[in-house]
Amino acid sequence: MRSVQTWQLRAQFAAGLSAMYGAEVPAYHTLVEVSSAVNRGVVAADGDAVRLGSLDRVTAERHGAIRVGTPDELAAVADLFSAFGMYPVGFYDLREAASPVPVVSTAFRPIDPEELARNPFRVFTSMLATADRRFFSDDLRARVTAFLATRELFDPALLATARRIAADGGCPRAEADEFVAAAVGAFALSREPVDRAWYDELSAVSSVAADIAGVRSTHINHLTPRVLDIDALQHGMTARGITMIDRIQGPPRTDGAQVLLRQTSFRALAEPRRLRLADGSVVDGTLRVRFGEVEQRGVALTPEGRRRYDTVMADPDPAAVWDQHFPRTHAELAASGLAYYHGGDPTRPVVYEDFLPASAAGIFRSNLDSDSPAAGGDDDTSYSQDWMAGRIGHHLHDPYDLYEKVACS
Repeated sequence: MRSVQTWQLRAQFAAGLSAMYGAEVPAYHTLVEVSSAVNRGVVAADGDAVRLGSLDRVTAERHGAIRVGTPDELAAVADLFSAFGMYPVGFYDLREAASPVPVVSTAFRPIDPEELARNPFRVFTSMLATADRRFFSDDLRARVTAFLATRELFDPALLATARRIAADGGCPRAEADEFVAAAVGAFALSREPVDRAWYDELSAVSSVAADIAGVRSTHINHLTPRVLDIDALQHGMTARGITMIDRIQGPPRTDGAQVLLRQTSFRALAEPRRLRLADGSVVDGTLRVRFGEVEQRGVALTPEGRRRYDTVMADPDPAAVWDQHFPRTHAELAASGLAYYHGGDPTRPVVYEDFLPASAAGIFRSNLDSDSPAAGGDDDTSYSQDWMAGRIGHHLHDPYDLYEKVACS
């Protein structure tokens, strides 16, 4: 008998990950506290702020981020998340950002408006682009591939259960708690000693590469609350003594309608890890990998709106030219066909549910102590949305198609 539906499993999964991540990264609790305080203040001062989501939804909202090494590992993630009603949406190539990172990514999330309203949990999932010779020499690629072939991120029994739950649309209560606990545990930070020399060699290519292929498991890299005023959040965290990254990623601050996604984070923390040295001895050390991200979401832009956005962001000073390309009000955005609104009603904006590759890469790179630039040359790989869909055996939904359906519903 199906007594727990997929959205309830998703809410339980998100809550479980939040509790686990908070225990691993205590500064996350501060981020949640400040975000909640900012949200209450914004809604108290401006009742129209809830047009982009109720206070309850925004306060409960999270997105997570994980990293894997191979298409097979990404396929396993897709199977696992399908049990929670989370499907791959979009294709993001962070290698092409101004601050390139050697990964290609998708985001797993609900795609139905009612499911998003019940619990909009998302997980941005990146896969190491080992085929790209601009980052990986033939020798290093062979050794990374061999290392990744020896690990198993998820218990096959867990994946089998996930596929069955996805097909059934839920599971009995007696099974739900055990399944969710196992799924959450699969993303816990491993206490297994890390090979220091191997980790350092990969770090010379990219700290993200080391975080993926330098360890024998995956883990939650960050868990992100949503805030209604990210500038107030940045100031609030700084006042708490938390070091934030230097610049908020995404659109510039404006007094007009908020669009797409703005993101910031506290700097990656030095976390205690056990390290295995070349002589086989194991010592206490630290690795600086995980950070605390927070986001402010605005209205979803149409393809024309996105083209304008990309033009603005290519300018040396986007804030100075923003008003030349974007009107200030939701009514003007709707009339210009630049953003999506439910039934065309400018008082009912369609919230942007996805991600910006330049912002994601900027967050990744701004949290790294150092990273080597990619070597010169052309990209001769086959990474693409169609390639990823074929390799993981799941359709990658087009974000614009989803926004069109929501706007027309």
